[in-house]
Amino acid sequence: MTVLKEPPSPQEFYISYPLYQGFTFAKEQSQAGWDIAYSREPIDTYCPECNAHSIFRQYISGTISHNPEAWVGDGRFVVVLKCSRNAGHELFFLFKVEGRTMQKIGQHPSLANLNTYDVRQYAAVLGKDDFKELNKAIGLAAHGVGVGSFVYLRRIFENLVDAAYQTAKSDDGWDEEAYRKGRMAERIQLLAGHLPDFLVENHLMYKILSQGLHELTENECLAAFPVVKMGIEMVLDEKIAAAAKQQKLEQARKAIHSLISKASAGK
Repeated sequence: MTVLKEPPSPQEFYISYPLYQGFTFAKEQSQAGWDIAYSREPIDTYCPECNAHSIFRQYISGTISHNPEAWVGDGRFVVVLKCSRNAGHELFFLFKVEGRTMQKIGQHPSLANLNTYDVRQYAAVLGKDDFKELNKAIGLAAHGVGVGSFVYLRRIFENLVDAAYQTAKSDDGWDEEAYRKGRMAERIQLLAGHLPDFLVENHLMYKILSQGLHELTENECLAAFPVVKMGIEMVLDEKIAAAAKQQKLEQARKAIHSLISKASAGK
């Protein structure tokens, strides 16, 4: 089981943790374990039946103990989350507890279904193959395959850098030899004018991805996956914003040109 210092929130355990990745709660973290089993705090996630984001809360029938240790022991419990838009839309999670260790052993809809909705927007700035690989990475991580998920994330990272290189190599004064001989961190610095700022500032993400393939365990990769995925999403968010800005500039130019043309024609 993976033992982390900070306990996960219900949102993280329900929506981000893959199946069978457990967490052992220390004595002083009992309340965090109780929150996963019984808390009705709002959970913001995708509702497959609404086909949109919604707020979910746990549905609990009967009385519950508010003793922070109430969940500790050996057994199983089910968490049902109901959509605030439509109470008939539900998410189901099955948990197993052994002593102070808790793990999710089943859920419906799948983790992949809940997490792939948010990446649909990136189809506009990723190539068709890279978008498929992003979804494969999410699917593998959802099923507890950490190293395999890193393979796809690293490939996406490399393709983002290569796309920038294809543009930069036509620049005046481009140093092709330095690029060819450089490590990834050095290549990213050479491409600074053609890559999103976030990627340039956080070029060590590639080192983490490479370590994941050669040094980290499955569980270590799974623990790092949400952070690295978020980093790639930040890069893609910048690309989407840049594309939207460029589109708005083009629309403004056309509108201004049209106004000038009409003004000139009216003279």
